[in-house]
Amino acid sequence: MIIKSATYIVSSPDYTKCPKPDKPEYAFIGRSNVGKSSVINLLCDNEKLAKTSSSPGKTQLINHFLIKTTIDKNNSLGEGGWYLVDLPGYGFAKVSQTSRRRWEQMIENYLRKRETLTNVFVLIDSRHSPQKIDLDFINQLGKWEIPFSLIFTKSDKSTQKEVAANVKAFLNAMRETWQFLPQHFVTSAVKKTGRKEILKFIEDCNKKIQDTN
Repeated sequence: MIIKSATYIVSSPDYTKCPKPDKPEYAFIGRSNVGKSSVINLLCDNEKLAKTSSSPGKTQLINHFLIKTTIDKNNSLGEGGWYLVDLPGYGFAKVSQTSRRRWEQMIENYLRKRETLTNVFVLIDSRHSPQKIDLDFINQLGKWEIPFSLIFTKSDKSTQKEVAANVKAFLNAMRETWQFLPQHFVTSAVKKTGRKEILKFIEDCNKKIQDTN
């Protein structure tokens, strides 16, 4: 998959205000300060697409980006478009309880009611051992029967051995409640790793959707 363009479309306070649900949609979410904007910019090869911030909790709305792609340089396999969705983080943002609950409701409504949502990428900080807040969120997705994958971020911030150990520990923690584990990816926005694998996964999902239509 080759990205021809990535364009910010709209920020919505509610799933009913989102763009017309006529394209496959891939949402990105994670704990505050997990490096979500950096991963989005890595995938789209545009460092200025999603705004990165040292202040956790900057994303407060449902942000849609339209991604136009081709399958190869000659476009011999057709082209397509899909939405990349940047969701507010969960966890430690310094906001009021009222605002936090409003965010949680907005995210839940989007995840459960957005009919073209194809996959949720849950971002996990690879520098840390398994965190309860991440596992709780993933288990909630399971209860809602929402398909998801894992992206382990910031792999350049630790040694390969430490990253591998933390990824293994997280997957082992999931095995306590999950029979089958989701696909996972390890990324570094600095070293540009993981991009090709995630885009291939999205490409395969889009092909399955086209085949069933």
